[in-house]
Amino acid sequence: MVELTGGRCLRFLKRWKRVAGMIVLAIVLASSTTLVHTSDAIAGSAPAADRSLARVLERGVLRWGGDLQGGEPYVFRDPGQPASLVGFEVEIVDAVARKLGLHAEFVQNDWSTLLSSLDRGDFDVAVNGIEITAARAATYAFTRPYASFRESLIVRQEDLQKWHNLEQLRSRRVGTLANSLAQDILRLQTSAKIVLYEGVDEPLTDLEVGRIDAVLIDDVIAQRYLPRHKGLTEAAHVAAGSYAMVVRASDLALRDALSSALDELDQDGQLDAILQRWGITSAAGTSISASTTPSLPQLSRQTELFFRAAGVTLVLSVLAMGLAMALGSVLSLARQYGGKLLAALAQMYVELFRGTPILLQLYVLYYGLAPLIAMDAFTTAVVGLGMNYAAYEAELYRAGLQAVPRGQEEAALALGMSRWLTLRRIVLPQALRVALPGMANDFIALLKDSSIVSVITVVELTKQMTITAVDLRSWLLPGVLCAALYLAMSIPLSRLALHLEKRLGKG
Repeated sequence: MVELTGGRCLRFLKRWKRVAGMIVLAIVLASSTTLVHTSDAIAGSAPAADRSLARVLERGVLRWGGDLQGGEPYVFRDPGQPASLVGFEVEIVDAVARKLGLHAEFVQNDWSTLLSSLDRGDFDVAVNGIEITAARAATYAFTRPYASFRESLIVRQEDLQKWHNLEQLRSRRVGTLANSLAQDILRLQTSAKIVLYEGVDEPLTDLEVGRIDAVLIDDVIAQRYLPRHKGLTEAAHVAAGSYAMVVRASDLALRDALSSALDELDQDGQLDAILQRWGITSAAGTSISASTTPSLPQLSRQTELFFRAAGVTLVLSVLAMGLAMALGSVLSLARQYGGKLLAALAQMYVELFRGTPILLQLYVLYYGLAPLIAMDAFTTAVVGLGMNYAAYEAELYRAGLQAVPRGQEEAALALGMSRWLTLRRIVLPQALRVALPGMANDFIALLKDSSIVSVITVVELTKQMTITAVDLRSWLLPGVLCAALYLAMSIPLSRLALHLEKRLGKG
């Protein structure tokens, strides 16, 4: 029966692989069409029906999107007055809004989805250290630049003589911010293993403890955060670029008004005053970095990347579930047979891990314990998920133990069997029989919850979907492919759980 079920699952997975290939082909065609249409729109002048500026003026508020996680010096909370925002971009946007007779309103948004949220209309303009690149200019409208930066290569001080350019970092692990110019540079100019981060301080922490070999980030960030990491140093500058405000490709009237306001700030000296106050380099020009627009051969590789990420998700889930089962068994036995002290300790564990968010647990394991135990991201993900799910497995197994009639255990002990022999031959087989369906359901839940480990740089299936969606400027089709792969993994498990429930029910 097991062999037949496995064969069906294999055929099912093969069918899903063919479907996934067709979906990726659709992604390629849809993305190519989008890029062509958008480029045509940008090449022309603002259409007569463009009311982007009029809408903002009528509202009287300029809504701008950014991410507070980006931190100093872009936009962050004033340490003295946490209700207020400070940063050089905060001052620039406020000054631009005043030039237009508007009030600026900040909208918090995750940096990796900032441009996607701009497309949705969540705010009028995106301002958050957004670098001008040819790929973005093909899809969005940029204002004139308001500041310049250089890409800084950061290494440990003891590695300064060994690694002082990108060529020397072949096959090494190099950290950078997701969806940044630095990521494009690493992807196009090196064979380094790219490790992506959402926050600006996390890659420097990982470099300091040895999880990665180097970091490539904007010097604006490096200047602020390097002093906190005494063992790190700046090895070289590998590229230069500019920051600019971004609006939707159709909002050319708003783009022109924002650029005019920046010109006025530049002419009257306000822009330079703001940048000098924060130690930022003024805009050097309007040049766009070398083209990083995805080509069709790159897009066709999305199938391989998605299946590789699905493999990471599956292996991670299997290992974490194995740890959860082993630890959960120990906890359940401790609560049931371990005496008052062990039972109390086991209960404390269960309450701690069930009562706190798994995201918090991962952060503490990966970043909080880094000075003591610098586990790599994948190991931390397995340990974190395993320890969290062990709390739930413990309660499931304890319920199975309590379902075994007490009289059977007492009869075995009366016949001279030891406590351990009674557990192994009488109690545990029956308890496992009760717990099996729930274990299968927990594994399905763990498979989906594994998507949260992307916060500690593990590129699993959902993270790969977000990377592809941002690269292709399309969320629908990558999302469909991601869902298809999750279903391909979870449906056979659901069928297995149903089969076990029916079979055990008959028994």
